[in-house]
Amino acid sequence: MGLVRSVLAEKFKAAAAPVIFLGAVVSVLPRIFKKRGLRKKDLVYYLDLCGTRSLGVVLLISALMGMVLALQGALQLRKVGTDIFVVDLVGFAVLKEFGPLMVAIIATGRAGSAFAAEIGTMKVNEEIYALKTLGVAPESFLVTPKLLAMLIAMPILTVFSDAAGIFGGLAVGVTFMNIPVTAYVERTFNVLDEITFLLGVLKCSVFSVLITLAGCYCGFQAEGDAQGVGRGATKAVVLSIFLVIIADAVLTLLYSFIGY
Repeated sequence: MGLVRSVLAEKFKAAAAPVIFLGAVVSVLPRIFKKRGLRKKDLVYYLDLCGTRSLGVVLLISALMGMVLALQGALQLRKVGTDIFVVDLVGFAVLKEFGPLMVAIIATGRAGSAFAAEIGTMKVNEEIYALKTLGVAPESFLVTPKLLAMLIAMPILTVFSDAAGIFGGLAVGVTFMNIPVTAYVERTFNVLDEITFLLGVLKCSVFSVLITLAGCYCGFQAEGDAQGVGRGATKAVVLSIFLVIIADAVLTLLYSFIGY
């Protein structure tokens, strides 16, 4: 009986840990708006990590994704003589799905794993316990600058990702399908609107919250050795991608209800 109780207690503790972590993060968020609630140096560092260092990879992958979409669309649409609708395919797919999704996947690999490794290493070195001893909430000191940086950087990266993806489609449309540049650009502006763009940016903002919370949570849950830090970083990537895919499916379904 005692063994059963012990197992149940461990299961309950494991199930309650994410809720406790989320509650702790929410409770310290108002401190961001206080005079000394956020270290600007940390915010600048994470903006560089999440944004500037990821820009080149985002542009390259998004442009290639736009080219692939255009090529695949051209092979099918040419059969029915509707080449121009490749513009619609690339535009909507990039703005609504692949732009935010590519940024989220890159951010998961670069930022999410880095967050988990950083916090996990601090836990191994007992720096988190030192923060608690000094009366500093670890969630306020470690999570809020990362979360704010991701909320700023990822939507901006999504704008660049959208532009690169559309440019990739344009390159294929002009060279492979012989669509005039003016016709491609005019069609793009005709079929796309501000709401479609904003919905994609909103989707990426949701992804940024999920990636940050998953990375930080896995860092706090890392075991007290070097291997535990590695497992925490790996778990952060897997968990982040899982949450991003689930959120993407839910948001896409919600968008379909409002006609987008």
